[in-house]
Amino acid sequence: MRRSRTTIDEAPAARRRVSGERRSRRALVALAAAAALAAPAALARVLLTVEEALALAFPGAAIERRTVFLRPGQLDRAEELAGEKPGAGIVHPYEARRDGRLVGTAYFDRHVVRTLSETVMVAVDADGRVARVEVLAFDEPPEYLPREPWYRQFDGRALDADLELRRAIRPVSGATLTARATTDAVRRVLALHRALAEAGVPPAEGE
Repeated sequence: MRRSRTTIDEAPAARRRVSGERRSRRALVALAAAAALAAPAALARVLLTVEEALALAFPGAAIERRTVFLRPGQLDRAEELAGEKPGAGIVHPYEARRDGRLVGTAYFDRHVVRTLSETVMVAVDADGRVARVEVLAFDEPPEYLPREPWYRQFDGRALDADLELRRAIRPVSGATLTARATTDAVRRVLALHRALAEAGVPPAEGE
């Protein structure tokens, strides 16, 4: 069996080479870990804060965040109206008032578009119609986000059979999944809002 030998003169060079390789590997591991930690922050593209979105929907209004615990009957009614389950049994409506009068309520809906999430605000006016829709965070690639004018077609819309993609809501080429997810979110919010109103339960219950 042949044995490799390292002479006294070669040993320091070999140790330096091994040490350098180890440092390089540690550096690569550190870079990979840093990239992994930074990835979620890079993906989470925040476009508006909650306060900024509420100011766009209800300028000059006093906003109060409330907590509502939904009863089984309210959940069932919201599902019937929206055509899908409304989500969690706890919601946090933001009530907007001017001179003590309720002028609208905003809800924030977080959902998956394709594989990543989006958060939208759906503001509802005192008549139960859409006052405004705004995107707060969008984790999908930017090209899947419709332009701002597309969202304005929801303004003034009520919860009815026309509030569907390819009916009253036009699709967006290259962003069909986003358009569908947003339309579904608007329907969920309007259904939830109506279910609470029909039950005679003000969105101040449960705080």
